[in-house]
Amino acid sequence: MADAEKPDVAVEFYYRMKAAVTGRKDRDTIRRNKLKKHKSKPFDQGRQPKSISATMDGLIQSFGWENKLSEGELFANWRELVGDKVAENSFPEDLSKGVLTIRCKSTAWATQLRIMSADILVKITAKLPALEVKELRFIGPQAPSFKRGLRSVPGRGPRDTFG
Repeated sequence: MADAEKPDVAVEFYYRMKAAVTGRKDRDTIRRNKLKKHKSKPFDQGRQPKSISATMDGLIQSFGWENKLSEGELFANWRELVGDKVAENSFPEDLSKGVLTIRCKSTAWATQLRIMSADILVKITAKLPALEVKELRFIGPQAPSFKRGLRSVPGRGPRDTFG
């Protein structure tokens, strides 16, 4: 081992003398100094490959995506959460400020789900407590709007002919 150290000392001495004579450091010396500062080796502690799940968990936490992922899970698993019959006739539309808006296929279903809202809210909070859903709002289907389309005419409509 003593023989292995001698070439390093000789090489180091050569580079130092060269830097002293020329007045500037050699590129190899600069590179070696950077490597000495890092002291990082390929298989050192902390350099092991990480699993994708650990990396994704770190990204999710650092960007604060936990609530958005829980919201996506609610929308994606609506059928498992409320059952097949309810899921056929309703779907979650929006979640903001603790209020989950659920669109129903008919006003009858909206009324029926208002009656069942306590049970649905318990299921949601049990399965996804991170969402902090405080209220459910059930709305019926939207009525057709005649303000837009191929045959819409600007103006007051049929009332403008009577006076």
